Amino acid sequence: MLFLHDSSLIATFVTAKDKIVTMARPISAETANKVTLHINGGYRYASTRPRVVNEATGKNTNKSIHWGTVTEDMRFIPNQRYIYASPEERSKLVFPEGWDLSEIKKLSANRGPGRPPSDEDDKNRLYGATWLLEQIADKTGIRQDLEEVFDGNKDMVDDIMTLAMFPYMTNFSYSRLSRHQEVYKFPTSRLLTPGDITRLTQGIKECHRMKLLRLRAGRVGKDELCAVDSTSRSAYGSSLADIRWGHNKEGMPLEQTDEVVVYTLNQHMPIYYRTFPGNIPDSRTMDVITTDIDHADFPDVIFITDRGYMSTKVLEDFILKDRRAIMAVKVNQKIPLEKIRAFGQFGAKPDGMEFDAENKVYCKQYDIDYEVKTQTGTKKADRLRLNLFFDPTVRGDKVMCTEMKLQGQKKALEELQAAGEPAPDADTLRKDYDLLIVEVDEAGKIKSFKPDKEKFDETILTAGFFASLTLKLDMTAPQAMDAYQLRDEQEKYYQQMKSEVASDRQRNWSEDGKTGRLFILFVSLILTSYLRHIWKTTPLKKLFPSSLDIIDEMRSIRCIEHKGHAKKITPFVGGQLEICKVFGFEVPKGCEPGYKSRKAGRKRGRPRKNPEANIVVTK
Repeated sequence: MLFLHDSSLIATFVTAKDKIVTMARPISAETANKVTLHINGGYRYASTRPRVVNEATGKNTNKSIHWGTVTEDMRFIPNQRYIYASPEERSKLVFPEGWDLSEIKKLSANRGPGRPPSDEDDKNRLYGATWLLEQIADKTGIRQDLEEVFDGNKDMVDDIMTLAMFPYMTNFSYSRLSRHQEVYKFPTSRLLTPGDITRLTQGIKECHRMKLLRLRAGRVGKDELCAVDSTSRSAYGSSLADIRWGHNKEGMPLEQTDEVVVYTLNQHMPIYYRTFPGNIPDSRTMDVITTDIDHADFPDVIFITDRGYMSTKVLEDFILKDRRAIMAVKVNQKIPLEKIRAFGQFGAKPDGMEFDAENKVYCKQYDIDYEVKTQTGTKKADRLRLNLFFDPTVRGDKVMCTEMKLQGQKKALEELQAAGEPAPDADTLRKDYDLLIVEVDEAGKIKSFKPDKEKFDETILTAGFFASLTLKLDMTAPQAMDAYQLRDEQEKYYQQMKSEVASDRQRNWSEDGKTGRLFILFVSLILTSYLRHIWKTTPLKKLFPSSLDIIDEMRSIRCIEHKGHAKKITPFVGGQLEICKVFGFEVPKGCEPGYKSRKAGRKRGRPRKNPEANIVVTK
């Protein structure tokens, strides 16, 4: 026999022995997703209460999850949790009948095609710069990739795109964003307060970074020239794990991190990024960089590295993993130094070197036999070649500067010795008096000093020489030099990051916030790098002094939004039309110059005669 008491909750069973057993009805999958009104302290929340297991006690408890607020007239206002939820998670929510869900329809993912009428107050905001960057986002594919990273959540992508554009358009930090949203029209329609920005950046994880890198890897060709380099960036946050004093290149008394970027010289934009502690040598980071790139499924690209990344370990790792590379090397390292010493004494140029008229240097290429020991034997390097270059002008300047440096160090120590002052500490002697061998007595005063002949002779010997190694590449020495010189574009990238994008400092204090900020900075620099490349390589460079002037030219275009009416964009004129032409972007309908009448009817003037009217056909 079955009796139901409070049919929605409890079922009571009576057994043959008249023992009563009471048990809870199992909760259905829909119950955990039912949205109810939760009033707490006068605030009205739209909440779900899924059952979770307490790990400490093992008991089941109900957890309240707020998806937004509910007004007195039962209108649901979604919060950040709802906006950033995936479409699948949103679709599971079951709202009560009678609630007003009109605010959900305003979200980007739920909008229909065309220009919807504005439901907000009347606005007249600057839109041209945003429009241009949105077109670049579509052309580079970064918007499409972001929507895939965040499972089609267009509202979250709109927020990220807004944060990526704002510093470049205004040169301000995010603390001023909410105020500028009244002046500029950005991709997002929500007001982004500092709290919203913090929650957004903290919600971006390593899995999102790797997914984006995999998508960007799919847009990279096999033979891409990819420059690897790093820069130091000072940080305001004192609790970050990666901050170190290091050697701050700006001379600022701030702790810093090391920001590494891989930049494709074919597509002219970054394709990889990572941060390291500020005091770690570049050569120690290469293994992590290449591992990341392998895990992100990048094709077999050609790495271009400067002298900071060159070490025996890096070279042998590249050989073992069959990587292609162009690596600058220090001329005092073993391989190039042996070749330089083999020249002996020479006059204007070393014997056997050929003159490269285009680069105005002497050069020579050597095949290098190099084997790496493995667990099963040895592996020989594939097409490892040394490219040695010599510039007589640089040599003359370097020899003169070295002589002046030696004399200056001697004079400084003579003055200290004559004054009887104590000698500098060991680190100072090693750095500031590197061409001298200094002897200090027990009292800490300078006893004697003499030139370090071995170091001085090596400096004079290598003056004017510079070198690179190529691996698994069929390049001549001049070709290797031309490819390496393309790295100058990456140096401009760092300049752009620290000045134009207003990211010379890390302005976050938490690890998860830093992850999100770097992700957004990466997106921003994809947009700005593409814009700068088009400006630099087209007639736009003659019209505008810098890429920022292109943004200024587009800035005056406005988006007019009147409540209950479709949005209206003001006309494109002058240089704005030229910018669209060069970039290959179509001017929005109704904003282009010229007008053709829609009036139907015959044209003015005498009608044209039928040429066949006076022709008589006879047999």
